[in-house]
Amino acid sequence: MCRWLAYSGTPLLLDTILYKPAHSLIDQSLHSRLGVETTNGDGFGVGWYPQESIDTPALFTDVGPAWNNRNLRELADHVRSPLFFAHIRATTGTAVQQTNCHPFRHGRWMWMHNGAIAEFHLVRRDLTLLVDPELYADIEGTTDSEVMFYLALTFGLDQNPPEAVARMVGVVERVGHEHGVEFPLQMTIGVTDGERVWAFRYSSQRASRSLFYSTRVDTLRTLHPDAAFLREVSDDSRLVVSEPLGDLPGVWNEVPESTYGVIQDGADELYPFVPEPV
Repeated sequence: MCRWLAYSGTPLLLDTILYKPAHSLIDQSLHSRLGVETTNGDGFGVGWYPQESIDTPALFTDVGPAWNNRNLRELADHVRSPLFFAHIRATTGTAVQQTNCHPFRHGRWMWMHNGAIAEFHLVRRDLTLLVDPELYADIEGTTDSEVMFYLALTFGLDQNPPEAVARMVGVVERVGHEHGVEFPLQMTIGVTDGERVWAFRYSSQRASRSLFYSTRVDTLRTLHPDAAFLREVSDDSRLVVSEPLGDLPGVWNEVPESTYGVIQDGADELYPFVPEPV
């Protein structure tokens, strides 16, 4: 499937989180430890919010593998942001093309996904017809991930992201069951409006793909007083990742099954995630 990371906190160069960690996302594109596939080379994407006041995030995507992309390497040395999304893709059957590379963007929102809608070819028509007609024309690619994004937008992502995602999952499961699919959905999702980040871990089978979040920086400074990187970032800086970026003790915490979290000003929060029937 795929691997992804979300960073929120002190403005950093993209290189700091994308290339420098021992088991960076670039390393995972060749040597994933926890993914379904070891290699994730079917395209990649990064998205970020400029520090200047701009309403929409910037995106850079490509259909080639991340590990040898010269433009990504160049970009990483020069782009600084307080909020990054990065994604490496292993297709579950849809085409390797630029419009299928994550993150996906609509207005100020970004979305990325690891997982799959089971038997997507059977349910795709029914699901896409549930997308708001005013949003439908903005779908560019052919992935289940993008359809999930536009369903969440249809169900009110702007107003209440957890409820919109719960309704999206509810309708995917209902339509899947109507087509005889026992376990319709597998997902970890990252979504942001540029201010907060929501991360979801859920699957119909209750056996979701891996997802981790980093421990608070002030706690990590106590555990690892010699780690120079920790002196450069604020206490509220946080990473959410498909798999840990290194083996430093105490850094990574598994997101529990059927749970979502919110990274925001003040205390971050974890909540149970329950699909809402639609």
